[in-house]
Amino acid sequence: MKRSTKSRRRYRLGRREETAGETRRRLVEATFQLHSERGIADTSMKDIAERAGVSVGTAYHHFPSYADAIAACGAYTAAHAPAPTQAIFEGAAGRAERVARLAKALFEHYERVPALESVRRDRELAPALDAFAREDARNRRKLAAQAVAPDGPTALVVALLDIDVYRSLQREGFGTADAAARIAALINRSLEATSGAVRRARR
Repeated sequence: MKRSTKSRRRYRLGRREETAGETRRRLVEATFQLHSERGIADTSMKDIAERAGVSVGTAYHHFPSYADAIAACGAYTAAHAPAPTQAIFEGAAGRAERVARLAKALFEHYERVPALESVRRDRELAPALDAFAREDARNRRKLAAQAVAPDGPTALVVALLDIDVYRSLQREGFGTADAAARIAALINRSLEATSGAVRRARR
């Protein structure tokens, strides 16, 4: 039995929508890869189109501006490589374990999202980048405060768990897990020394 004209139209429309969705997915993934490899400022719509295997016109059809591609990449990153949340502390025995868990979670996040440095450096290129950078900083400070609660020095934790520290350790040959463990141990020794000094001062 032949398909009706309406059925054939629905089928063709569905196929076009499926194809468009696949093209958009390839473009977003290409953007994520290029941002990770080159940085945001050094990536162009032409680069994205070439990586995705489509024409520049097709890339602009899906993303009218580079800022739109950046925003889509940010949404993709949030969905596929989300930042750590306070759930990482569930069941932790105490401050030292919370610090160790936070170091591990953040350094693993930095490993999964190499473009985070570029987000910070190139944040003026698009409103979505600035918003992403602000939220990333806010989240790290919130988690640091929870890790050292109730009265630990949050600034020290934020500074030592910064992505620049992670990259520096990487360049010196430290793996992600080893770098996280060493920085967590350093933070915990400092916190213990500070707590000890406070206790002695109170006597």
